[in-house]
Amino acid sequence: MTRAVLSLGSNLGDRLAHLRSAVRGFGDALVAASPVYETAAWGGVEQPDFLNAVLVVDDPALDAWGWLRRGQALERAAGRTREVRWGPRTLDVDVVTVDGVTSDDPELLLPHPGTPERATVLRPWLDVDRAAVLPGRGPVADLLTALGPDAEKDMHRRDDLVLVP
Repeated sequence: MTRAVLSLGSNLGDRLAHLRSAVRGFGDALVAASPVYETAAWGGVEQPDFLNAVLVVDDPALDAWGWLRRGQALERAAGRTREVRWGPRTLDVDVVTVDGVTSDDPELLLPHPGTPERATVLRPWLDVDRAAVLPGRGPVADLLTALGPDAEKDMHRRDDLVLVP
């Protein structure tokens, strides 16, 4: 069994359709999908706001590299281009963690190194797993609390947008 946590983001085109295409692309492996959050972009590049969500997936046929490749294929199918680091994108699929796996390979760092600082990942992850733990860092709830009271100020839960009808 290979269970993984994936973060999704989109800020170009039909953002919700891009997120839904990822959900469809993971198919029967989908265990849970978080609510959708609208979040301000960051990274120094002026760009539209993102829609973000987290998926929990499970497929005994996939290892960590399989989740990465599947996510990259879904990004390509959504027309993702990589021209500017942290720039706008149709679809971004990050492998946050895969049960029992650590990796220091530059192409697949696990757990994802930016996770402890990203409320855009931590909040939706908690929505689908209140007991979530980021390996090597501790409970996700504690990581979110450590970011401080303003960590979620630019995040807006969009209950009007549903990933899984």
